[in-house]
Amino acid sequence: QWQLVESGGGLVQPGGSLRLSCVASGLMLNSYDVGWFRQVPGKQREGVSCVTWNGEGEYYLESMKGRLAISREDTQNTVHLWLTDPKPEDTADYFCAAVHSISRTCQLSTSYYDYWGRGTPVTVSS
Repeated sequence: QWQLVESGGGLVQPGGSLRLSCVASGLMLNSYDVGWFRQVPGKQREGVSCVTWNGEGEYYLESMKGRLAISREDTQNTVHLWLTDPKPEDTADYFCAAVHSISRTCQLSTSYYDYWGRGTPVTVSS
């Protein structure tokens, strides 16, 4: 049985930094594109970053470029997302998602992904 579990959320001060992690079980992430999404209550889920199965493609939400970094740790079946200089408007639930892929690109669309975690809340506040 597969599972994606996010961790690393919580309260972070503006201007700090945050690392979110997505650990998979029942899936070998080295064959999956992995995406990170966020959602604020009452709004649509928004893709912020993704990485291809082989790590050769990384994509970021344009408005957050320069503050995000995504990386794979395949030996741990984990994908990390770093957020630097967080702002109050980054407050949201953050989700990871995966899709089996051999593509050269990944997508920031929710419809692209088949597997989802339950999310981890991030609150940016002083």
